[in-house]
Amino acid sequence: MTQAPAARPTLTIGVLAKNEAHRIEACLRSAAFADQLLVIDSGSTDATVARSQAAGATVVVYPDWQGFGVQRSRLLEHATGDFVFFLDADEVVTPALQAQIEAAVRSNEAAVWRVCWRMVAYGHELKAYRAGKGPERLFRRDMLAGYTGVVHEEAVFYPGFADAPRHVLRGKLLHHSRETVRGSLEKLTQYAMLGAAKRAALGKRGGVLRGMAGGTAMFLRLYVFRLGFLCGGAGFLYCYFVALEAFFRYAALHYDRASLSSQVGR
Repeated sequence: MTQAPAARPTLTIGVLAKNEAHRIEACLRSAAFADQLLVIDSGSTDATVARSQAAGATVVVYPDWQGFGVQRSRLLEHATGDFVFFLDADEVVTPALQAQIEAAVRSNEAAVWRVCWRMVAYGHELKAYRAGKGPERLFRRDMLAGYTGVVHEEAVFYPGFADAPRHVLRGKLLHHSRETVRGSLEKLTQYAMLGAAKRAALGKRGGVLRGMAGGTAMFLRLYVFRLGFLCGGAGFLYCYFVALEAFFRYAALHYDRASLSSQVGR
């Protein structure tokens, strides 16, 4: 008797979203190859939910924002694929990356795959910018127990999987990190305050001088060593805003310490 071929491993691509109506469709179109498209919405007041559903995604709404770690853990609860790829609403999967994700899923390896970002800022693709090591995004679902952390969250693995092999997906993931100056200012507030709260919980110290040192070092690293200076005005703005985030994180850690909270809305 001929043995039936093994079932093909399946893939869930999950997205966290809130008020992303202007870009959720492009994100989900690029992920349409997944067996399950899953959107965890944080209480959008625009057309994010409707447009996600129209794009074929299953949408689950959790308006009680408790941080990125909690939302990613909730996403895992609703994922049905053997593998899960975490995609942000401001990202687009390129065809080259799609092919590599599909190959990784076919392998069925109990491993972790990191992505390579290509930054897009203020309408310009920062082709010369060296984005550095991207985050871990693709996992076999049975490896993950959840996520921890309100920002720059980290995966929590079931016993025996924490030391799983690490690989890199070389196909580019387009990251529309900053679209407008206004949006960058809003993101600056969110990430600076969340970063300050995280450091306060660890007992770290802040201050203006620490902020100046951290912000200056960050700007030099991004603008000079990662070649942001080759990307024109958009490259300067991108590097400058990231550096400002580093500065205000330490300033808030000192001057706002008593009122810092991880409950900073998206």
